Amino acid sequence: MKKIRTFLATLLPFVLIFSLAACGDNVETGGDASQEESLSAEGSVSAQDGEASGQTEEASGQTEEASDQTEETSGQTEEASGQTGEAANQADAVTLKVGASSTPHAEILEIVKPLLAEQGITLEIVIYDDYVLPNTALQDGTLDANYFQHRPYLNSFNESNGTDLVSAGLIHYEPFGIYSHSVTDLKALPQGAAIIVPDDDSNQTRALLLLAQEGLVKLPEGASVEEGVTILDIVEDNGYQIQAAQADAVPTLLKNSAEGTIAVINYNYALGAGFKTTDALAIEDASGDAAQTYANVIAVRRGDEEKEAVKALVKALQEGAIDQYNQQTGAGIVAIK
Repeated sequence: MKKIRTFLATLLPFVLIFSLAACGDNVETGGDASQEESLSAEGSVSAQDGEASGQTEEASGQTEEASDQTEETSGQTEEASGQTGEAANQADAVTLKVGASSTPHAEILEIVKPLLAEQGITLEIVIYDDYVLPNTALQDGTLDANYFQHRPYLNSFNESNGTDLVSAGLIHYEPFGIYSHSVTDLKALPQGAAIIVPDDDSNQTRALLLLAQEGLVKLPEGASVEEGVTILDIVEDNGYQIQAAQADAVPTLLKNSAEGTIAVINYNYALGAGFKTTDALAIEDASGDAAQTYANVIAVRRGDEEKEAVKALVKALQEGAIDQYNQQTGAGIVAIK
């Protein structure tokens, strides 16, 4: 027994050392495991941070893309707005197509063209050399207005052609005159001389009243613009040969006629033939009712007289255009104010 206790006492230190060594290995291994777990956790956090960072960058990119799309949309909106504004300006622009005799009407219209342009109105002037086409073109819509005639002629045309044209405003009065290439004084007019007058109702009435004013013919008592007169109504022609011709042809017939012939010519056709007021052997009495009765008008289809562009045209013509035309040309037409 003593020997056994002695052996165990000798062995015990070795057992303790071995146990302690084994314990140390476990502690070391546990520490390594702890470190691995720590590193693993750290890596996991880092990966999560990286993933979160990627998501943030992706979200940032989406925000920038959305911002670009917003800017693009804004640009498209501005472009659309600009196009809308341009379309509105085009809608506001107005073209007014007006028929006119070349002299003086078209020339007067040229004076007001810049004034109307400032108001967004483009004035297109169409020149006619007769008294029929400007009204038929107005009636069928080819023209927006015309400027060449007075109210008696307009009323007569409506009655004869079934049209419905009206005056939008009185502009000027053109005195009818008696002209000749050879006669310088009506008192020297030879017996049997030819006298050419327009053949349409209103202008023939006007021509015959002027001849009566100068004592060249005698008309029925009470003859007037309202009642109208024709060659057939002449009471006494004093031996003169009264001939009727289309108004625009009168100057040409006069030019090619025999010496001693005279003609009653509409003022615009007289101007076109090279005559001036001072060349007339006689003109209508300006103190009579001719200035209002025979005032030239802007004619339009009924209802169009209320259009703003038409009102602007009438206003421009009535406010100084006639005086300016007279100053530029030396003409003697009379403005209606």
